[in-house]
Amino acid sequence: MHSPHDPYVRVRDAREHNLKGVDVDVPRDVVAVFTGVSGSGKSSLAFGTVYAEAQRRYFESVAPYARRLIHQVGAPKVGEITGLPPAVSLQQRRAAPTSRSSVGTVTNLSNSLRMLFSRAGDYPPGAERLDSDAFSPNTAAGACPECHGLGRVHRTTEELLVPDPALSIRDGAIAAWPGAWQGKNLRDVLDALGHDVDRPWRELPAADREWILFTDEQPVVTVHPVRDAGRIQRPYQGTYTSARRYVMKTFSDSRSATLRAKAERFLTSAPCPVCGGGRLRPESLAVTVGGRTIAELAALPLTELAGLLPADGETAKVLTGDLVSRITPVVELGLGYLSLDRSTPTLSAGELQRLRLATQLRSGLFGVVYVLDEPSAGLHPADTEALLTVLARLKAAGNSVFVVEHHLEVMRGADWIVDVGPLAGEHGGRVLYSGPVAGLAEVAGSATARHLFDRSPAPARRVRTPRDRVTVGPVSRHNLRGVRAEFPLGVLTAVTGVSGSGKSTLVGEITGDLPGVGRLVSVDQRPIGRTPRSNLATYTGLFDVVRKVFAATDEARERGYGVGRFSFNVPGGRCETCQGEGFVSVELLFLPSTYAPCPDCGGARYNPGTLEVAYRGRNIAGVLDLTVEEAAEFFADTPAVARSLAALLDVGLGYLRLGQPATELSGGEAQRIKLASELQRGRRSHTLYLLDEPTTGLHPADVEVLMRQLHGLVDAGHTVVVVEHDMSVVAGADHVIDLGPGGGDAGGRIVAAGPPGEVARASGSATAPYLERALDGGTRR
Repeated sequence: MHSPHDPYVRVRDAREHNLKGVDVDVPRDVVAVFTGVSGSGKSSLAFGTVYAEAQRRYFESVAPYARRLIHQVGAPKVGEITGLPPAVSLQQRRAAPTSRSSVGTVTNLSNSLRMLFSRAGDYPPGAERLDSDAFSPNTAAGACPECHGLGRVHRTTEELLVPDPALSIRDGAIAAWPGAWQGKNLRDVLDALGHDVDRPWRELPAADREWILFTDEQPVVTVHPVRDAGRIQRPYQGTYTSARRYVMKTFSDSRSATLRAKAERFLTSAPCPVCGGGRLRPESLAVTVGGRTIAELAALPLTELAGLLPADGETAKVLTGDLVSRITPVVELGLGYLSLDRSTPTLSAGELQRLRLATQLRSGLFGVVYVLDEPSAGLHPADTEALLTVLARLKAAGNSVFVVEHHLEVMRGADWIVDVGPLAGEHGGRVLYSGPVAGLAEVAGSATARHLFDRSPAPARRVRTPRDRVTVGPVSRHNLRGVRAEFPLGVLTAVTGVSGSGKSTLVGEITGDLPGVGRLVSVDQRPIGRTPRSNLATYTGLFDVVRKVFAATDEARERGYGVGRFSFNVPGGRCETCQGEGFVSVELLFLPSTYAPCPDCGGARYNPGTLEVAYRGRNIAGVLDLTVEEAAEFFADTPAVARSLAALLDVGLGYLRLGQPATELSGGEAQRIKLASELQRGRRSHTLYLLDEPTTGLHPADVEVLMRQLHGLVDAGHTVVVVEHDMSVVAGADHVIDLGPGGGDAGGRIVAAGPPGEVARASGSATAPYLERALDGGTRR
C-alpha cells in the first residue's frame, strides 16, 4: 500500500492495445517524455492508459445527467493506477476545423478584443453602445448580412459555367453540372420542361440561358427517360436545380474536398462589397480603438497587435492588460506572426496544438497532469527552445507534464524518460527503461538510446547533380511577395524555415502543369478514411486481391461464393447483427456508451457460412487480423499481395494489422500508407513527389527507414521535395531551399538555396546553425 503522499504515478498491469502487462512508475512534478519507435505502445501508455483513467475518475464525480452530455473514453485495460492527479490532454486533433474557426476563437483572444471594443471603443456621436456579440462575425448580431460574416462573396458567371457555347446542353455545355446519372437527370428534366437540349448553347434565347443557369426556382416535372435496349426505365418525378444553385450548394455543403475543389473552379471570389472584407455590420465597423476597427486589429500579427493596444482609462487598461497577458504565451511559443483572423484550417497541426498549449498556460491550473502529444510537431529547431521553456513553466506552476515525443532536444530537456519498445506492434509493448535521461545510455536494446547519445557526424554523401530545373513563381500569396524558386529535378530537395516562413505556400505552387514536372504526387497527412470501415487492406487495394484468393478456393466455388461474399461492407457474407463492424454499441443510461464485440460473430465481422471458408488454415477474419509482417510470410507466393505488403514493410509499417481501422492511424502512419500505395505501383515515367513534413510522428529510427525509401525513389530517376524541420533529413538532402528569416511578415523570402553544406554557412538564416550542427555530428533532431 502506497502512502497518500507517494510522489509517483504508479501503473500496474497495463494491457491497452499492444501493452504487455506493463508496470511503470513515473514521478509527479516533472517533465517526463514517453518515447519509442512508431507503434511501440507509448501513446497507449500515456493517453490510452494514464489519461483515460484520469478522465474516467473525473467523470465518476460528475452528476449522472451531465455525464451523458460529455464524450467519454471507455475504461482502460489496466490493473491499478495510484497517485494519479486530474489530467488535461492536448492531442493532435485530426478533425478538420471549419473556416469560421480562427486563431482568435481557438485562443479566446477574440472574446477579450470584442469586450475591449464593446466597453472601451470610440463610438460615432449618438451611436448606441453595442454588446460584444455585435463584434463577432459568427453571430447574427455581428455578421455582415451580405456575406454572412465570411468577408468574401462567391459569384459565378455564364462564361465560367459554360466554357464552350458551341456545345448543346445534351453534349455537356454546362460544365459545372455533375457527371453520370445526376447530370443526365438534370438534362432530362430540362427537356421535359420544354427547353431545347440539342441546340448549340449560343443559339438559345438569352432569357432561357439566364433561367437555366441562375434561377432559384426548383420546378418538379415527370420525366420519361429514353428507353435503352434491354432496360425498362419507368417515368419518375425530377426536380430541376440551376447550375449556380448546384455549384453554390456543393461548395458550401459538400464534405468531399474533390467535389468542393471542382465547384470552386466555377466561382470567383471577391471581398464583400458591403463590409469590404471586414465581415461585420456597418455599425460594428464604425467603432474604433486607437483609430482602427476590430477587423483591422484582427488582421495584424499578434506581436504588432500587443504594441498597439491603448492604455487610456480604467476599463481599457484592465481589458488591455488581460489581452496582452493572453498574447504573451502565444508569442513565446513562436507564433507571434499569426493574426487573430487567420483561419484555423490554414494552420499546421503543430501550430494548432501550440495555440491550445498557450491557452493552458493562462489557465493557472496547478496539481494536474498535462498529457501532450508531440508538441514539437511542425516546429523548427529554433522554436523548440521556446517550447522547452513553456513546458518548464507548466512544471514550475506545480503540474506534471507527460509528453509523447520523438524530438531528441525535447528528450534531452526532460527530467525523466520512459522508453517503450523494443520494436513496434507485437514486438513492442514493454517498458525498456523508466528513469533520468542519462541512465538510458546503458540500455542495450533501445533504439532511442542509439540516436539520443550518438554524436557522430552525418555520413558523407555525394550530392547528386540535377538534370534540369522547375521554376516556380513569381508567387505573391500569404506572406510571399513575388518569390521565384528553382526546384532541381532528379534530386532530393528539402524546403526549410521557421514556422510561418512560407514553406507550404511555396511548395503548394508546384503543379502538374509546370514544364518538366511530368506526373505529380502529393503525399499529405490527411486520414485515409473517416470511418472504421476503411482500413489498411481496403485503402491499399490489397483486400481486393485477398478476396479473389478466397473466392478461388475449392470450398468457395462449391458453395457458389463470389468475391463480394468476402466483403464486410455489403450484405451477403457479413454478419448482419453488427453489419460488418465487428462490434455493437451498448447504451448504458447514466454511463458512456460502450462498445462490445458483436454477440453473434464475436468481432469477426462475417457470418458463419463465410467463416467456414479457409485458405491455408485461416478464414477471412483471421487474415484481417494478421500484421503486415505476418501477412508477408503468409502470402509470400501470391505476387499481387506480396508486392503491396513489401511496400508497407519498406516504409516501416510491418506492425500494423491488415484490418486496422483508419480511425486508429496517426497522421504519420496515414502518410506512409499513401507513400506505400504509390511505391507498389510499377515505376512509370518521371514523377515529382511532394511530402509535407513526412517525419512528423516518427522516431529517429523510423526516419532512417523512410529516408531509405525516398532516396530509393530519387535513385530510380524521380524527384522528391520535402518540407522538413528534421535536420538529419535536411543534412542528407541534395539541395536545400531555406525561407525566412522569420515567420509571417518577417518571412516570405528565400534566405539561402544550395547544397546543405553551403546553406549551413549562410548568414541571416535561422536554419544554418542547426544544419551545421547536424552535419558536424551535434544534435540531429
